[in-house]
Amino acid sequence: MITPAYVRVMAAYNAEMNRRIYAAASRLSDEARRAERGLFWGSIHGTLNHLLWGDRQWMSRFAGWPKPEVGLKQSAALIDSFSELAAARVAADAALQDWAETVAADWLQAEQTWFSGAAGREMRQGRPILVTHLFNHQTHHRGQVHAALTACGERTGDTDLFLLITDG
Repeated sequence: MITPAYVRVMAAYNAEMNRRIYAAASRLSDEARRAERGLFWGSIHGTLNHLLWGDRQWMSRFAGWPKPEVGLKQSAALIDSFSELAAARVAADAALQDWAETVAADWLQAEQTWFSGAAGREMRQGRPILVTHLFNHQTHHRGQVHAALTACGERTGDTDLFLLITDG
């Protein structure tokens, strides 16, 4: 079972990896960021948008953040400007880390009820799985972006958790 310490470690890891991914993406032209690359959400820009959308969606359920302004199918177009998207990512990562500091074991072990637009129905599941999903979703799609950046000749540096987060 996951613990509050796990949540804090993963929030810190996500923030660091997002910082590295956005730094590499910022070295590309806007055209290169928006080019169709066969990712689930098309382009690097679209996938970064979807990641922010997913975090906002889950955190609206976990911590009362505002829900994304668009639905899942439009998530790749959440924010058009890369600089605005990057600023929103930094703000979201800071808020996620602040939230992680407040996660208590009793909250984490409870169930969550929410309406899933993807499933089209009300859902109920234990928060350990859902919080794990929040972080796995980031890792999954960020891996796609990392591969696309690598194909473009950009580097992010180390990506291994144990090399980036040393206390937990």
